[in-house]
Amino acid sequence: MGNARNIAFWVVLLLLVLALFKVFESSSGLTTQPVSYSDFIQNVNDGKVKSVTLNGEQIVVTPADGAAYTVIKPAGEQVTERLLGKGVNINAKPQEQSSFMTILISWAPLLLMIGVWIYFMNRMQGGGKGGAMGFGKSKAKLLTEKNGRVTFDDVAGIDEAKEELEEIVEFLRNPQKFSRLGGKIPKGALLVGPPGTGKTLLARAIAGEAGVPFFTISGSDFVEMFVGVGASRVRDMFEQAKKNAPCIVFIDEIDAVGRARGVGMGGGNDEREQTLNQLLVEMDGFEANEGVIIVAATNRKDVLDPALLRPGRFDRQIYVPNPDIKGREKILNVHARKVPIGPDVDLRVIARGSPGFSGADLMNLVNEAALMAARAGRKFVAMVDFEKAKDKVMMGAERRSMVLTDEQKEMTAYHEAGHAIVGIHLPKCDPVYKATIIPRGGALGMVMSLPEIDRLNWHKDECKQKIAMTMAGKAAEIIKWGEEAVSNGPSGDIQQASALARAMVLRWGMSDKVGNIDYAEAHEGYQGNAGGFSVSADTKMMIENEVKGLIDEGYQTARRILLENPEEFERLAQGLLEYETLTGDEIKKVIRGEALGGDEPPSGGVTSVLSMPKTRTRITPDAAPEPQA
Repeated sequence: MGNARNIAFWVVLLLLVLALFKVFESSSGLTTQPVSYSDFIQNVNDGKVKSVTLNGEQIVVTPADGAAYTVIKPAGEQVTERLLGKGVNINAKPQEQSSFMTILISWAPLLLMIGVWIYFMNRMQGGGKGGAMGFGKSKAKLLTEKNGRVTFDDVAGIDEAKEELEEIVEFLRNPQKFSRLGGKIPKGALLVGPPGTGKTLLARAIAGEAGVPFFTISGSDFVEMFVGVGASRVRDMFEQAKKNAPCIVFIDEIDAVGRARGVGMGGGNDEREQTLNQLLVEMDGFEANEGVIIVAATNRKDVLDPALLRPGRFDRQIYVPNPDIKGREKILNVHARKVPIGPDVDLRVIARGSPGFSGADLMNLVNEAALMAARAGRKFVAMVDFEKAKDKVMMGAERRSMVLTDEQKEMTAYHEAGHAIVGIHLPKCDPVYKATIIPRGGALGMVMSLPEIDRLNWHKDECKQKIAMTMAGKAAEIIKWGEEAVSNGPSGDIQQASALARAMVLRWGMSDKVGNIDYAEAHEGYQGNAGGFSVSADTKMMIENEVKGLIDEGYQTARRILLENPEEFERLAQGLLEYETLTGDEIKKVIRGEALGGDEPPSGGVTSVLSMPKTRTRITPDAAPEPQA
């Protein structure tokens, strides 16, 4: 359809140019009447011709009396001697190009400028759709997935969200089932959730299941540099949808066009607000859109306009969360269909060891495992490949080429041993999964702790013990080498402990002195707020004292545990120096003084000496879920 309009436009433009040439050709030409050559010769013989002008094959005759006329000389005819013999005055002009070519050459610069302007205007509008005259045409694409069709069988781990959307699909297939009881089809469904949880995949599954026309468009496609273009595209999109009703329109990243009106510098963007106003009217305005369901996705629900979220527009707001352990196992099963899996692979173990992973993270995990198996030359993906891939995703790639000096390696080993010993002895800390002094990513070493079950909330005693485990690295360095020899390695630990302590005091009401008041938005720099502290100096000092008190308490707890268990602390540090990486079970054997069955320590050559602050990837308060009410 769009190509036909493009071709029709260029054909009309060509006809207009040809008509313009014709007009100029006729206006630039002589208005003399044509006369036959035999009549001209007769007039010459009768002495009725006063003068002539020779212009190639054309002869312009000026008679002794009467109006001028033109004559076309036959090819090969010699008329000059006859005219001279009769005393006719002869004028001659150099032979010129045809008038059409003359006009074409003279108009070429202007036509070139018009063509360049049309080309750039077409490119500015994304090229193609509607051509240069299609600024206001919708860019929504009618999705037809003959190959690579996605259905609800390909969506796992988000069962509640899938059920709500399955009901919409059922309504489209069998509307009488609901309408006989007075139920009306929902106007819209808004998919909300963190990035990578499968919102767009759900929309593709709706397209595969519904069996009705499915239009897809991005929120940014409505926003253009020209005023009114976005609103025009919204109107055109709904006109197309009405013609194909019942149908589904999917708007991805709707926050690009649906942000709240009247906010930001200068009160907002007029073009975007006009587009949003048109979208609001089309969804639920004076004229009802029957049979057109809008499905939108965003991970920024907080910035959307309230009018967009009311019932009648987006009737259903479906939260698409990160999957739990059962959901992660189902997602891994979906992605594992495309990969040859070895007999030793237990996807439930992998799901348990990947808390907080989104669907996109799990897909990346399976892909990394397949790449590692291919790199090793295996014909199938083994459990060891999944373990290595999980460590790479969670902790970063190993940097064995950057082995530290003996002094730096020893300090890293004692630092990480402090974290592990305190984590093992505190009952509310998550079990220690792995400890390593091999540099990974931006860290020289790290201790990984994984929860036994998915964590849905945080308790005060758990937070205190987590702060103690976080501060154990600095306590270990001070116990081993003294106050003056402490390094900058604990900088990442201090950041994590400070963030968790501030969350406890400012957001979670876990301080008796501060009380149950949310000071998070008032705190300077907290969560990106640059407005400063909007509370009194006394309250600010009280909050900082409470935060400092929690961190100091955690540090003293860690120091006490390490001093009470010096043999375990020393054994684990020496074990890390020997083996470099220890799993949770191996750590328990080492601190009990048991042998590890003759395991050889990993090898690595010293190629550089580099010191950097340590950072860890344990669960931080920014990644923790909000406590339940």
